[in-house]
Formats: sequence, structure tokens, C-alpha cells
Amino acid sequence: MAVQRPRLEDRLAKIIISHDGQVERQVALSKERVSLGRHSQNDIVLAHPTVSGRHAAIVTILDDSFLEDLHSTNGTYVNGHRVGKHFLQDKDIIRLAKVEMEFRADGVRPSAAAATAAMAALATHALADIEILNGNNAGKRMALTKPLTSLGRPGAQVVAIHRTPAAYRIEQREGALPVLLNGVALDGADTLLRHGDVIELDGTLLAFRLA
Repeated sequence: MAVQRPRLEDRLAKIIISHDGQVERQVALSKERVSLGRHSQNDIVLAHPTVSGRHAAIVTILDDSFLEDLHSTNGTYVNGHRVGKHFLQDKDIIRLAKVEMEFRADGVRPSAAAATAAMAALATHALADIEILNGNNAGKRMALTKPLTSLGRPGAQVVAIHRTPAAYRIEQREGALPVLLNGVALDGADTLLRHGDVIELDGTLLAFRLA
């Protein structure tokens, strides 16, 4: 008799989304970074007025998943406590404004001490900076140490660079004309930054460099 292997989606960590106590859906965390929010560009769209456009993200590295609040208006909570970043463990209850979800791990999660150590290691992982390539400030560099760094001129073009546990990502926040990344317009959704990428922002060329 053939043994049926578990499906891939059954082995992945997932979140179970509920509203008013009723389960709405289950979503497997099949990507390294899964964004959650009200806007349609998110991986998981939460169509509730109390949820921010880009509310939070879950980053999964190997067997570990981290929840990160993306400076939402109404906050991100885990087990009743507001969090900025949180190492997720099996059966954690996440609340984004009025939307509740349960995190279900794909296996045994590390202990709290191991989780703290992992977060500390990731806090120093993938440090990067921005170097100005043209103009009077050419050669100057700025370290990207904050969870969110905004660059540009309000009313013209502004981008936001998000620092997650696994990587840096960029999105355009303001401007009728698109910001260019390696000569290609940003499409509105956040985009992974790679070492050596060149950002063209309001006439200034910026190089993204990993330390």
C-alpha cells in the first residue's frame, strides 16, 4: 500500500484568519516575505477600514518566522501585546486592528531564549548604506540602520526603504513620476534591494551597498 506524502502546503507555516470569531481562510506562508494590509498590492489583503494600507509583514527564514509592524496606524499585537518585531511561535494570536489570526508553525519552534538570540543575530544581519553618486554631495554615505528610512523631497519624489530581518526593500511613497531602480520604474509594490542597485530619485543617483 502506497504511503501518501503530506502536501507541501501542509508542511508550511500558515496563518488562520478570523473575523468576529469566524474563520475566514487559511494562508500558507510560501514566500520569504509576506505582506499584510488593506491595499491590493499586499500578498494577503485584509479589507477592513481599521487595517493600514501596508500594515505588517511576516518574514520566514528557514524554519523561523518573524512578524514586523510596518508603522501601522492602529498597531500590530501578539497575544495582547503591541509589537514592533516579534519571533512567532506556534499558536501565537496576531491582531491587526480588528482582524485576528493564529500563527501555526510547520514544526517545533525554538525556545524563547533561542528566539531572543536569533533576533539579536538578525538585528546585525545585512547592514547596508546608501552612497550618493552625483552632485555636490557625491561620495557621501548614509547607513540604513532604522526599520524605515525615507529619502527624497516631499512634494516631488519620496521613497521608503524598509529594513527587515532578512533584507532591505524599497517602495515609492510620493511623486507623480516613477522612481527608477536600475533604470526601471518602481511598480508601486515594495521591491527587494540587492547590492549595487542604483536608485534614481529626483535627479540624484544613489547606490545601495551591503556592508
